[in-house]
Amino acid sequence: MLRADFIEPSDSPWSAPVVMVPKKGGKLRFCVDYRGLNSVTTKDSYPIPRIDESLDHVRGSSWFSSLDLRSGYWQVPLSPGAREKTAFSTDRGHWQFKVLCFGLCNAPATFERLMDRVLAGVPRDECVVYLDDILVHGTSFEGALGALRRVLERISGAGLKLHPEKCHFMQREVAFLGHQLGGEGISTMPDKVEAVRGWPIPRGKKEVKSFLGLASYYGRFVKGFAGIAAPLNHLLKKDTVFQWTERAPAGV
Repeated sequence: MLRADFIEPSDSPWSAPVVMVPKKGGKLRFCVDYRGLNSVTTKDSYPIPRIDESLDHVRGSSWFSSLDLRSGYWQVPLSPGAREKTAFSTDRGHWQFKVLCFGLCNAPATFERLMDRVLAGVPRDECVVYLDDILVHGTSFEGALGALRRVLERISGAGLKLHPEKCHFMQREVAFLGHQLGGEGISTMPDKVEAVRGWPIPRGKKEVKSFLGLASYYGRFVKGFAGIAAPLNHLLKKDTVFQWTERAPAGV
C-alpha cells in the first residue's frame, strides 16, 4: 500500500487495531478495525440504492456491459483532516490512509455520492450503479453501445480507472449484483441457490439471522416468501426463546 501511495507515515494520536482475515486459498487479507472511530463518527445519510429497485430498471434490456472500478475506494482521496483518523500501527511504524478505505462507516455513502455525481444526467434505463459496480444496458445494440460510450466518457473525465479483467462489454447475458441478467429477464445464480440449500440447521438466533439474510436476497423469486420465512422470523423476536420446532424447518 505504501508503494501504491495509499498510505503515508503518521503522527496521529488515533490508532485502530489491525486484523488479518483469512481468505480462500490460505492467504490473509489486511483489515483495520474502525469500530471505535465509527462509534464517534457523524453518519452520512446519503442513500445507497436498493438492489431490487436497481434491477427493476434493467427489465426489458437485452444488451449489457458490466464495469468494475479498480480498487474503487482507493481512487477517492481523503482530505488532510480526515487522514489522521484512519491511523493504524504495525511492526513497521504508524501509518494513515491517504485514500478512502474499507471499514469506515461513511465509505459506502461517500463513494455512492461520487458515482452519482460522475454519472449525473445518465438515466437509469441506460445505467445503474451500486457502489463500484456499474451496469450499462439497452434494448438494442446501438442504444446500449451509445450508452456505454457516454458512461465511459464520464468515468474517464472523472479520472477513474476500470479493472479490465472484471469488465464485460456488450454481452447478451451478464452477472450483476448476484443475479443473472439476460434478454429473457432476471434469474438466480446456481452457486447462490446451492449455498441456501446447503445451509446447516441453525443452532441459535445469530445463525437464523444469517440464513434469513442469505435467503431473503432471492426472496422475490419465491412465491409467498414472507409466509414461508415467518416461523424463522418469529425465532428472532427479543422475547422468544430459541427452540427448533416442527414449524421452523418449514422455513428452511
